This record gives sequence, structure tokens and C-alpha cells, in this order.
Amino acid sequence: MKIVYKRFDIQIDSPEQTYNRDFELDKDIQTINGIALTSNYDEMLYYRGEQGLLINGAEYFPDNYESKLLMSGINTPVDKRYYTLENAPVLNGKIKIVYTDSDNSNAPFTPYRVSLYVKATKTAA
Repeated sequence: MKIVYKRFDIQIDSPEQTYNRDFELDKDIQTINGIALTSNYDEMLYYRGEQGLLINGAEYFPDNYESKLLMSGINTPVDKRYYTLENAPVLNGKIKIVYTDSDNSNAPFTPYRVSLYVKATKTAA
């Protein structure tokens, strides 16, 4: 088994909108061990972001789960920056994220990117 990291991006170009995105993992990925959220503007993700996350159709985070709870800071050790999912099985390889941008006076809207990072295990080649 080999650990791999995958990145999936969502471009947030309009305020107070919901973005539904489906992503597909490589066929040789067997389990998801962790996830993390980042952004090119962290304050936008922290103050404005909420999402739901489904893997293989199973809900891992409900709609409106605050993005700040899936972020890590620069003081977090590199090997601890992923939210652990305890080897979630990959059956159909589909990840669905429903991301919502909500108004917040602490972060006036500007277009930004949300990145979902997936730490996964795949069969060794």
C-alpha cells in the first residue's frame, strides 16, 4: 500500500452561492485516510465557508459544516494537518462536496479558490 495525496479545486466566483461538485478518485485508491481544506484566501474559507461532504454516497460531514473546522494552521505539525477519516472505503471512487459561501462582515467577498485535499491509500504498483 502507498499513501497518495489528491487535490480538488472549486472556484468561488459569486458571493452567497452554493457550489455542488463531484470528484472522482483514481481506480487504484482503496481508502481515504484524511481530508483537509485550504484556500488561496484563508480568511474567506474561515469566515464564509460551509460544506457537506459525501464519499461513495455516505455522508461524512453534513451540509453547513463550518469550513474552519476542517482547516489547519501553520503551527500545526505537517503530519497532523489532515482530519482523520479512519480509512473510509472507496467503493465507487466518488466524492461530492456541497460548498456554500455565506456573507460575513469579517471577510468581504472577493473571488477565491477552495481546495479539498484527500489523503488516501492505493495499491502499490
